[in-house]
Amino acid sequence: MLTTAHALITRMGHKLGLTDAELKQLLAANAEHRFEIKLQDGQTFPAYRVQHNNRRGPYKGGIRFHPDVSLDEVRALATLMSLKTAAVGLPLGGGKGGVAVNPRSLTPEQLEELSRQYASHLHGALGPDQDVPAPDVGTNATVIDWMVSEYERLTGDTTKASFTGKSLEGGGSLGREAATGRGGVIALREYLATTGRTGQLLTVAVQGFGNVGSFFATIASAEHPEWRLVAASDSAATLTKPGGLNVGRLAAHKQSGGSFKEAATPDATAASPEAVIATDADVLVLAALGDTITEDNMRDVKAKYIVELANGPVSDPAAEFLISRGITILPDIVANAGGVIVSYLEWKQNKSGEHWPESKVNHELEAYMVPAVKAMSDAARVEHLPLKDAAFMVALQRLTSE
Repeated sequence: MLTTAHALITRMGHKLGLTDAELKQLLAANAEHRFEIKLQDGQTFPAYRVQHNNRRGPYKGGIRFHPDVSLDEVRALATLMSLKTAAVGLPLGGGKGGVAVNPRSLTPEQLEELSRQYASHLHGALGPDQDVPAPDVGTNATVIDWMVSEYERLTGDTTKASFTGKSLEGGGSLGREAATGRGGVIALREYLATTGRTGQLLTVAVQGFGNVGSFFATIASAEHPEWRLVAASDSAATLTKPGGLNVGRLAAHKQSGGSFKEAATPDATAASPEAVIATDADVLVLAALGDTITEDNMRDVKAKYIVELANGPVSDPAAEFLISRGITILPDIVANAGGVIVSYLEWKQNKSGEHWPESKVNHELEAYMVPAVKAMSDAARVEHLPLKDAAFMVALQRLTSE
């Protein structure tokens, strides 16, 4: 991931006329924090925080708890966050953090201890105007609330602006849970408008019907009745119905803890989870994990448009192949930026002591997503570039010229 990110930055940087010295500075992180967390029971876990670039504002980026967390992964994600915040015009930089741990193996008490120790170790490097972390894989509002509590205990700061992704009771924002899915709907809508497909029937398949995928489908169903969900998958199965699946029923089933294997009905065809990739649909929404489409299955894709709501769901070789076949990929750097945008809006509310209604949050989300998609699309058209290259170009221009 790090090699791929650096290669694309270097290629687009050269296209913009950046010198090798400028590129070297752009690729390097401002600071890297490596430490070890030791719990009272003796368990130890490697921990990291990489602060990549703060030219546009405080570092911003999630904290993940996952066994596979590594320094290189955190470096890559911090770099990509610098580009993502720039690509969508946020006055923020890029950072990322993580602990190499399986959070499911910990008791609630151990998880709280781990979370508080993470915040305690880094508290001097964090803060509302310095570095504002958020939840990521394996973390949630509860974990963030513990970290905020620890940060407040050590610093006396009571603004709640030290972290985002908090619970509503802890200073979180309305609209945050749906933000990534909603941002994906806006990104697809705005891009389709540039191709003249507004208002036309569009069949959609969603891979990964978790939080992001289900919100994408639910919001799309409510706001775009001309978009028909014909396939959806989770880790158990893919459900397909050419006439359209019942989005509300599927979302309710998932929220109750059910799987799609149990949700199969006589009028919906059930298949393996991987089968969603080969769905005969106009749009394939990738809302699960990275490297979902690779050289192994790229030839199975039938969609005309791919929306990357997960981070890095299409490998570079697969993307090159799909683009050569005329398939458009809406890149993660813009398509899934709804989460970080609403994190920024949460931070703004905390800084000013306000709490906005969800309608205002959604309006502000639109105000960032719409011009971001336009800037990316315009750059792609003028420079004859794939959308991902164009998004990186826009981001680099903002990082080096503003």
